[in-house]
Amino acid sequence: MKEYKDIKYEISEGILTITISRPERYNAYTDNLCQELIDAFGEGDRDDNVRVIILTGDPKGKHFCAGMDLGNAGSTFDITKTPLMEHRDSGGVLALAIFDCNKPVIAAINGSAVGVGFTMTLPCDFRIASNRGKYGAVFVRRGVVPDGCSSYFLPRIVGMSNAMKIALTGKVWKADELDKMGLYYKVVDPEDVMKEALELARDIATNCAPVSCAMTRRLLWSMQGAQSPMDAHEVESLLYWYLGAAPDAAEGVNSFLEKRDPKYSMSPTKDLPPCYPWQPKRTFRNK
Repeated sequence: MKEYKDIKYEISEGILTITISRPERYNAYTDNLCQELIDAFGEGDRDDNVRVIILTGDPKGKHFCAGMDLGNAGSTFDITKTPLMEHRDSGGVLALAIFDCNKPVIAAINGSAVGVGFTMTLPCDFRIASNRGKYGAVFVRRGVVPDGCSSYFLPRIVGMSNAMKIALTGKVWKADELDKMGLYYKVVDPEDVMKEALELARDIATNCAPVSCAMTRRLLWSMQGAQSPMDAHEVESLLYWYLGAAPDAAEGVNSFLEKRDPKYSMSPTKDLPPCYPWQPKRTFRNK
């Protein structure tokens, strides 16, 4: 197993737990942390032993992620050493790595999350948050703009009006306030965040077909930009044609009728339907 400096990478019961582990800096974000997270999500996505991924923070750090490490003071956000048209927001590269996973991803937000610590949770499929944490997209209060592809993800999760409340004020919010906007799957005591995340992960890992999860995740996100419900109908019809006659569909029905846990055999690394991807993959600046 790979060794990392700023994260922990642990697999158990088909669940990969990726833990941000910079407790001496409140689990704050750095370029190295970003690269390790991108690598870990890629490793987990390629590993057929991984059914679900949990992203969390080292509880010793007292935060899920305190945002960008501000150790460079006023030059923290100065990236002009990179040519303008070559620069890529690192939070966005991380968000895309999470988005590109074919495994369900759960953010177990066991402490405060602000800035990039907040936006990195948006491409996750579920967010379970501590009721004692503070959360915010504080960018406009730091003289910059939202990162992590959050201008794409946030309005799609909470709606445009709520996205404006969150991003254009730069306020720090309590979990229950954001929960009312639809951001969180569940809000619990901090000591229960991982317990709830593991319970959800085990349920998915045990009862849900991996290829079905991958395609469902892709369907829901890709149809956010559809011009007509006919776009969804066309793709869903293709997927049903391929998957309805595949081994996992038979196993799903038989295990239900026989009242037992399913044993799905299909893999997101080998058995995705040939109609996927149904949209051309964008590259940065269309290179």
